[in-house]
Amino acid sequence: MRVTQSMLSGNMLRNLSNSYSKLGKLQEQINTGKKVTRPSDDPVTAMKGISYRTELNNVEQFSRNIGEAYNWLDTTDDTLDKIGSTLQRVNELMVQASNGTSTPEDRKKINSELQQLREHVQNLANSKIGDRYIFSGTKTQTAPFDKDTGYVTNLTDPSFEKTIDIEVFDGINLQVNTTPIKIFEEIDQMFEKISIDIDLEIPGSELSAHLSTIDTNMNKLLTTRADIGARQNRVELMDSRLQSQEIIATKRMSDNEDVDYEKAIVEMTTQESIHRAALSVGAQIIQPTLMDFLR
Repeated sequence: MRVTQSMLSGNMLRNLSNSYSKLGKLQEQINTGKKVTRPSDDPVTAMKGISYRTELNNVEQFSRNIGEAYNWLDTTDDTLDKIGSTLQRVNELMVQASNGTSTPEDRKKINSELQQLREHVQNLANSKIGDRYIFSGTKTQTAPFDKDTGYVTNLTDPSFEKTIDIEVFDGINLQVNTTPIKIFEEIDQMFEKISIDIDLEIPGSELSAHLSTIDTNMNKLLTTRADIGARQNRVELMDSRLQSQEIIATKRMSDNEDVDYEKAIVEMTTQESIHRAALSVGAQIIQPTLMDFLR
């Protein structure tokens, strides 16, 4: 086969174009830090990258859900803790009221404070996260307690006892709300009975019977808080699992997509040397012309 000058020039230009393309690709990898910038560069790597990114996005969404679960459970536990502290104060006041040395004036002052504590518990029962009531089941826009109608259990609406679940991991849902309205109502009834007995000026020995009721309600609160504590522990475990999953997913995505800078720089330096050599040889090939042979 006869090799002409045009064939040599064409091959040289084609090889130089390929060399430029390789240099451009390596430079783009170093500039972006990514092995591929478009699916056509490496379809397999691109598809894996989409899969890993989807996994990481799911982990990030579950992490946000975990934060919401923490918010619900921590707020609920803190509220019940305040109600428990209130009942402890009620217990102290009842010990004083049932003391045989307390005067009618003392009992009046005690009853006045008890009414304030009762209102405090009612306000706590209407605790909210943002614009949502945390003790209203799925009816988060309705207050559990109303001054005119009392607690919503009187409405016999099952929605106030329903649970709110949040997905904290793939296929794993966790209840974040608590529905202790019945306990709140029993505590409210206890306050009312204590107030009536104090107004009736019954003997201290009979008044002390309320101490047992206070203790019962405190135990119910503790049982409810124990359930919340168990769910808080579960959320912490899921949070730890998600953090580990995020690290693993991020590493997989990095291994799949991120460029090895040292390797890329070495390859680029090598390619530059090859390109310079190709330019040098090409210059020698295209340099002779017809005029050079006619001299």
